[in-house]
Amino acid sequence: MSYKKATHVLPPELLEKVQKYVDGEFLYIPRVSDHKKDWGHSTTTRQELKERNAQIYEDYLSGQPMDVLAEKYFLSIKSIQRIIGQMKKNDKNGSTQF
Repeated sequence: MSYKKATHVLPPELLEKVQKYVDGEFLYIPRVSDHKKDWGHSTTTRQELKERNAQIYEDYLSGQPMDVLAEKYFLSIKSIQRIIGQMKKNDKNGSTQF
């Protein structure tokens, strides 16, 4: 998200109307729903998490206990359980995506 100076993007008459409601404060204007991007669309985070979760599952299948995985990946045991459960579900369904 970036900030734009209102005097540079709004016509003076519209700026005056906005100032009646919000004078000298920050105002967040949400995106039009058609312009919203999916989470992780602009970064590599989604792919990195997918790879990390696959590695967690691989480690689990090779016999590493959940408490060791939690410590290794800096996650709670509950998060490890959730990831492993989702990966098991995907394995049963023949899905390769997380």
